[in-house]
Amino acid sequence: MTLPFYNFLIRLLTPFILLRQLFKSIKEPAYRQRLPERLGYCPKHLPKQAIWIHAVSVGETVACVPLVAGLKKRYPQHRILITTMTPSGSEQVKRSFGDSVEHAYLPYDLPGAMRRFISRLQPHMCVIIETELWPNMIRECARNNVPTALVNARMSEKSVRGYARFPRIVDEMFAGLTVVAAQSEAAGNRFLALGLDPDKLHIGGSIKFDCILDDVTKKRAVKLRNSWDPNRSRPIWIAASTHKGEEAIILDVHKKLMHSHPDALLVLVPRHRHRMESVYKLCQRKGLTVIRRSSSQAPNNTSHVILGDTIGELSLLYGACDLAFVGGSLVPRGGHNMIEPAAWGLPIVCGTNTFNFPEVAAALSRSGGQQCVHNAEQLLAQLETLLPDVSGRRTVGEANRALVASHRGAVEKQLSILDCLVSDAA
Repeated sequence: MTLPFYNFLIRLLTPFILLRQLFKSIKEPAYRQRLPERLGYCPKHLPKQAIWIHAVSVGETVACVPLVAGLKKRYPQHRILITTMTPSGSEQVKRSFGDSVEHAYLPYDLPGAMRRFISRLQPHMCVIIETELWPNMIRECARNNVPTALVNARMSEKSVRGYARFPRIVDEMFAGLTVVAAQSEAAGNRFLALGLDPDKLHIGGSIKFDCILDDVTKKRAVKLRNSWDPNRSRPIWIAASTHKGEEAIILDVHKKLMHSHPDALLVLVPRHRHRMESVYKLCQRKGLTVIRRSSSQAPNNTSHVILGDTIGELSLLYGACDLAFVGGSLVPRGGHNMIEPAAWGLPIVCGTNTFNFPEVAAALSRSGGQQCVHNAEQLLAQLETLLPDVSGRRTVGEANRALVASHRGAVEKQLSILDCLVSDAA
C-alpha cells in the first residue's frame, strides 16, 4: 500500500468513523462532543510552540505522568499539549494534570486535518507514546520541521508482521521520525528489522517501571481495603483490563472459588468503558451479587463482585487487593500492563497471550512473580493455592517490587534522549 492509496481509504472511511462516534455517543455523550477537533479544527486557546505529547488513552496518559513532570521541570518555558483519541483519555489528562497542561483530541489521520492541526499549533516537538504511528501525522511533522520522537516504544512480533505488509508507508514513517526510544533491545531489533535507521534507535527502557506509588495513594488504598473488609479476613482478587470473552470465564471461576472460599470478593475491571453495562448484566445472569464502584457502596457479606466502572482508579484498586489477574491474556489480545500490580507487590496471574509485553512477562515469570495459565481450571488452581497463602503471597510480592525497582530509571534516560530535540533547552 502506498500513502496516496492509504489517504484514499481513510477519506472513504471517515464518514463511517464519524457515524461510529455518534453511535458510541448514545451510551457515552462525550463521543459526540468536540467533533471539530477530530477534523483538525483545534480550539483557539491552545498555545503555539508547545511540547506536544500524544497518548492514545488512559493507560498511556497514566504512564506519561513522570515524563511530563520531567519535561516541565527541564523546559519550563514551553507549555505541554497532550492529545488523546478517547474521551476517557481526555478525562485522565484532566485527572492527572489539572490545568497544568492543555488537551486536544488528535485529528483523524486525514492529510487536511493533520495539516490544519500542525500548521496552526507549530509544536516545538512531538513525543509519541508507545506505538501510535499515523502516516499523515508524522509526514506533516516532517514537513513543518517538527522533531518527532517515539518514546517508550514497543513492537511485538505480531506488530512486525502487520507493519511488514505495508513497507512503503512504514519506510516513510520511519524516515519522518527523529528518534526512537525502545523499551528493550528485543523491541529495538524489531524496529531495525522493519527498516529503521540504526542511528535513530536508542534503548530507553519502559517508563511504566517508574510509576510512583506515593503515600497519599497508598493511604487511600488502605482506607478502601478497610471499607471493603474491615476485619482483613476476606480474600480479594482483581481481574483487570478484561475483554469480551474473559469476563464469563472469570465469573465462572469466581463462583467455583466461592465453594472453598465463600467470602471471596472479586473486583472486575473491564478494559473498555462502553462494556460496563453489559458486564454488569452478565454478573447478574451468573447469579452473582454485584455492586458498582461508582456507587461508592461498600460490599457486605453477600456481595460477590465489585464492578470497577470508574476511570483512572485501576492503580488504587490494585492496592486494595491480594492478587491480580491481568486481562487481555486469556483471549488473543496480547495482554496489558503487568508492571502496575507488580509495583504494588501483588502476585500476578495471566493467560498465555502476553505478546504485547513479552519481555516484562518473561521477567516476571522468571522471578516467580507471575504465573501463566491456559484455561479456567488452571486459573482456579492458582487462586486456590495463592489466596490462602499469606506468607507465600508476601514473598512473591516482594520479588515483584524488587523487579520493578531494578528497572527504574527509564524516564531519565528518555528525557536525556529528548534533550537533542529541544533546540533552546534551558
